[in-house]
Amino acid sequence: MPTHRPVTDADLSALCALPRTPEELFYCFPRAEFPLTPEQLRAAIEQRSDSTVVELDGRVVAFANFYQWAEGGICAIGNVMVAADARRRGVASYLMKVMCALAFDKHRATEVKVSCFNANTAGLLLYPRLGFTPSAIEERRDKAGAPVALVHLRLPRDIAPQVD
Repeated sequence: MPTHRPVTDADLSALCALPRTPEELFYCFPRAEFPLTPEQLRAAIEQRSDSTVVELDGRVVAFANFYQWAEGGICAIGNVMVAADARRRGVASYLMKVMCALAFDKHRATEVKVSCFNANTAGLLLYPRLGFTPSAIEERRDKAGAPVALVHLRLPRDIAPQVD
């Protein structure tokens, strides 16, 4: 059964190992350079809110935070990363439900947003299962300069999933 808690400095090395390839890092942290370093992650955490880790079997296996948050407004989830060996075990779903609960309960958000690159099939399939619906598509460039689509999704407060 997964559990969650706020991130600590002691988690940074384990979190930096979660994105195994430049492509995985691009999905969760497009501005970072591979390999992810504690310094890059710490800088992002300092500019964001509610950085949260998920543990499974006593090991840190997932992470996310808010890059946008406003009391009574919109919270936007970013830096979503899940360890490869924890995927398809409900960890990402649990993490997203935790982040939604933080947004709606702590920040009294009216909606939660998340964005997902077109090649991130797992994310594009997960978010709608949780009630997120696509709201916009934005053209971006990957690290090689090739065009990619960033799909923006939203979840209104009234259909928020509950943490199991």
